[in-house]
Amino acid sequence: MGKTTMAASFALACLLSTATVALAADPGAEDPNNWPQYHRTSNAWRYSPLDQINKDNVSKLSVAWIAQGGDITMGIQETPLAIDGVIYSITAGNRVAALDGKTGRQLWSYEPKLDPLTKKVLFSPYSRGVAVGHSMVFIGTVDGRGIALDQKTGKAIWEVQLTDFANCHGCNFTSPPVVAGDILTFGSTAGELATQGKIYGVEAKSGKKLWEFNTIKNDPKSWPGESGKYGGGGAWMPGTYDAETNTVFYGTGNPGKDFINADRDGDNLYTDSVVALDAKTGQLKWYRQEIRQDVWDYDSAYEVMLYKKDGKDLIVHANKSGYVFVLDKNDGKIENIWPLSDLKNFVKDIDKKTGELIGRVELPMNQETLICPSTFGGRSWNAGAYNPKSGLWYNNVLDFCGYLKPVAQKEDPKDYATGHTGSNDFGRLVLAPDGRKPGRLDARDPFTGERKWTYEMDIPGFASALTTGGGLVFNGDPLGILQALDADTGKVLWSFNTGSGMRSGIISYAVDGEQFILVPSGWGSYAAILLPPLFPQLAKVPAASTLIAFKLPK
Repeated sequence: MGKTTMAASFALACLLSTATVALAADPGAEDPNNWPQYHRTSNAWRYSPLDQINKDNVSKLSVAWIAQGGDITMGIQETPLAIDGVIYSITAGNRVAALDGKTGRQLWSYEPKLDPLTKKVLFSPYSRGVAVGHSMVFIGTVDGRGIALDQKTGKAIWEVQLTDFANCHGCNFTSPPVVAGDILTFGSTAGELATQGKIYGVEAKSGKKLWEFNTIKNDPKSWPGESGKYGGGGAWMPGTYDAETNTVFYGTGNPGKDFINADRDGDNLYTDSVVALDAKTGQLKWYRQEIRQDVWDYDSAYEVMLYKKDGKDLIVHANKSGYVFVLDKNDGKIENIWPLSDLKNFVKDIDKKTGELIGRVELPMNQETLICPSTFGGRSWNAGAYNPKSGLWYNNVLDFCGYLKPVAQKEDPKDYATGHTGSNDFGRLVLAPDGRKPGRLDARDPFTGERKWTYEMDIPGFASALTTGGGLVFNGDPLGILQALDADTGKVLWSFNTGSGMRSGIISYAVDGEQFILVPSGWGSYAAILLPPLFPQLAKVPAASTLIAFKLPK
């Protein structure tokens, strides 16, 4: 399935003493027993400081419990939360459940009655997670609502219709809101759908909508004529809340039409950007557009990671192009730009000081053009993980390409399940011309891009990575193989067949002094539809919606 190549080996710093001790002074070590938000901590590192499971004993991991999520449509794409021994999970159709973290026993469940139009929505019916705060569980629904549930009982406390869902294709939510103090922020899907993507600010205690931010700037220089009317954008992945500055950072989606820019000859703000918004008012503090006038479907909707380094407050942010932007947290000024992969031809390079695209490749109408990386990106939306002990950031890199062919499309596609892409598909996928493996797990310095080790894969990884204080990296692939690797060397120390592919977030938590690894297993999303022509093995991966918890034997 793969091999490990070494560029260097790093020694771990001292280990945390037990699975239930917090070193609160260490960044990323807050609240070690819990996974209370989408990326666990507000810096978005996906690092668990728990070290009871480590390099020496991970080979002894065994199944502690299994829970089924119900509807298997589009698989399971969530990152579950774990708070004080309770798991909060969401599966297809916005079904929410609270489970006992030790046994998997269901404590309560809630399933909203969704608008029948959701059956026609292009990205229905999946959800990537819930948010918890103020003794409530918050969800964004497929039909554009925000809903708050009682954390102990699962009973609905409030709900609010945030979007004009019935009249707007793409005005829905596939990711959880962000708890930004007393405010919740929701980002709508948009992207390749005929709409203007928006970010909403809502009062957490009541559901009252306080503000909205349009990711399509009202500016004829940015969007000539009526091109912005269906400009796309949106913020379809969770943002990052920085309490220190009361700022919520979001990455935004691609402009529409995806592959045709003839009628949008401007900078197309604020698509493919990082936007910094005041959490209370929604006022724009700053933005950094990463891909100007995108014609390759290179969304910037990925996680915004926060760091303090050498006296500076920094952001590390990747987008689908495969380029990583290191920015000043306070104003978006560029500190560095580096690529996850050298498999790229859409531009010759990106200027590391200005962010200007150098030598971009345009797409002639009605012709196929080979573009690397493919529309899946140099990395998918599933997040990487940063380990402060090793100083390394672990990412699943996608090293394959696609042929893009723009074609004429009706101007105002208002019918549900009709994309606003300027194409008949998302590209004909092909392996890299140089014969390299199509996927790998990389360990890199997040600020310079220096690569320490690589684990190559015949089938690329499409799950969010997890790294731990025990010196481990957990990763899953579309065939269902879960692996634990040495965080310093990339050596595979343990593997397990979960029965279905992974397109979700792996987490770790502790209950009564026992550390658990929790893995959602259930292959789905548009990856499951579009990838089999390139990877025939994926055509027969069974569908599922399963949570599998692992722990060490007593």
